[in-house]
Amino acid sequence: MENKVILFSDKAPKPVGPYSQAVEFDMQKKLIYTSGQVALNTEGFLVSEDIKSQTKQTLENLQNILEDNGSSMENVIKATVFLKDMDDFAEMNSVYNDYFGNSLPARSTIEVACLPLNARVEIELISFKN
Repeated sequence: MENKVILFSDKAPKPVGPYSQAVEFDMQKKLIYTSGQVALNTEGFLVSEDIKSQTKQTLENLQNILEDNGSSMENVIKATVFLKDMDDFAEMNSVYNDYFGNSLPARSTIEVACLPLNARVEIELISFKN
């Protein structure tokens, strides 16, 4: 399918399953849909147990994927955040705000029973290209 392009950044961890880091699909190839990212470093290890550290690493991974593929955090139009524990919301939110500032996308935050590799947070984004 020529309108679907698989995107990749070597500054973010390789997928740990059968999925892509991000996919571009649009008749004009202007939108990027990332897969959910957790707080893995480029070696594939979870960075810490701390929600703030995990949120920071997760957003760094997403930022790298977007920037390496013609977009940015300022271009994000929708974010979906999955939290293992909604009690982590305020701490996650304080780090999240640092990455978006005045360019806040629409967002959903959902508490889930379990995340890959026992992470505390997973985030996926939809962004437009520059």
